[in-house]
Amino acid sequence: MNNQCAQKKDITQALVNEHRLILRMIALMERNAPRTADGSYSNWQFYLDGVDFIRNFADRFHHAKEEDVLFEALVKNGMPREHSPIAAMLMEHDQGRAFVKAMETAALEALDGQSGREQTIATNALAYAALLREHIAKEDEVLYPLAERVIPDTMRDDIIAGYAAAEARTAADFSAKYEAVVVSYEQE
Repeated sequence: MNNQCAQKKDITQALVNEHRLILRMIALMERNAPRTADGSYSNWQFYLDGVDFIRNFADRFHHAKEEDVLFEALVKNGMPREHSPIAAMLMEHDQGRAFVKAMETAALEALDGQSGREQTIATNALAYAALLREHIAKEDEVLYPLAERVIPDTMRDDIIAGYAAAEARTAADFSAKYEAVVVSYEQE
């Protein structure tokens, strides 16, 4: 029982753990984008797999928990939705989506045989990586510790249930699938 109570007290560690996998994908982009820009790396599928990872694991899976569960709990607990850390995080999520769309468009064009797409791919991959690296640091070092301090025990079970509901909407091997994608490119 004590272990279960201790687990229920924490409402951010699962998100921090997901950040670790996202940071591994970002590191791959930071490794490959300069090589793409200088013409020595042209695996366009890497970028398309990166887009799939970002859209499904980072955005639909991870950001859904943040935006729909944790951020909503913070608002219910009194944090303003506008002109607040939540507004800043949501704005950064949208900025990231724009970089991902531009990277995807350029990678699809390159895959289709269009030349000169390397710089656009690299620029957007690196911009996304820089944005997300800073964004994750703000969440891990500021917003999540704040949430742990201000969210009362009475709200924590609902937050954990919200995370579980979000996870239930994915396939059983969802996280393992995306970890395998990252590992395969790490070994490249």
